Amino acid sequence: MSPNTIAILMPGDMGHGVGRALREHGKHVITPLNGRSDRTKGLAEAAGLHDVGSIEAAIREADLILSILPPASALAQAQEVADAMVSTGAKPCYVDCNAVSPDTAVRVGKVITGAGAPFLDCGIIGLAPGKGGGTRFYVSGADTGPMLALHGLGFDVSSVGDEPGRASALKMSYAGLTKGTWTLHTAVLMAAQQLGVLPELLEEFRISQAATLKDMETRVSRLPADSGRWVAEMEEIASTFASAGVTPGFHEGAAEMFCLLARTPFASETRETIDPNRTLEQSLAVFGEHLEPK
Repeated sequence: MSPNTIAILMPGDMGHGVGRALREHGKHVITPLNGRSDRTKGLAEAAGLHDVGSIEAAIREADLILSILPPASALAQAQEVADAMVSTGAKPCYVDCNAVSPDTAVRVGKVITGAGAPFLDCGIIGLAPGKGGGTRFYVSGADTGPMLALHGLGFDVSSVGDEPGRASALKMSYAGLTKGTWTLHTAVLMAAQQLGVLPELLEEFRISQAATLKDMETRVSRLPADSGRWVAEMEEIASTFASAGVTPGFHEGAAEMFCLLARTPFASETRETIDPNRTLEQSLAVFGEHLEPK
């Protein structure tokens, strides 16, 4: 049976886009906004999501809960929901869609199933629905039917097995490449700047690495806006790699790069307020001012 009432926890950049897509495809989408920021409330309103106030109200009403928030909050959010399930007696299926390691996903699952509710592990790949390109939800768990029923409602859904953690393993591996590459680009450029050879390096990139340079010019200046919430994601990737016997060092370094970017004034930007006219060189100059002393 396809779930009709879906709760989004919480409607940030990805969550409000998912909620909008579901609403536009006929689903009743709710969200609890008590205590949330003005920006989150604005995104929810723009997406047409119905504010039910509290977590408890959302649990009572929802057929399906999608947890979409920064990974550092995933376990605490699951515990809050589990407590609400116990107090209300409602046990809707809970889907952890956060960028967490397989081990963290399993821990979240134990919290939810301990409250008596079904649990699904999920990894989201791609931009939010409506922002270009396909959005893909990879899910794993004992019964992925509730999520598979949402396939085609603004995004694609695929099952990757019946074990919680498999979907998160796929997400961690993917983000290890994408966000890991962006931080490597930033580190290379900052090193060249600090060593006084940035103009020469950029000219060489124009000759021999044009596609990579274009990606740098597109991405690097935008990274601070997401840096705070991506630190924990890099730490989750490092933990995932370590559990697989692969060095975690790459993504421990990536976490350090995001910590640096989070110290810059650009970290106060949101995706809506990023200065589109700031050049790569201007961004790097400010990044360099926030390097920790040797």
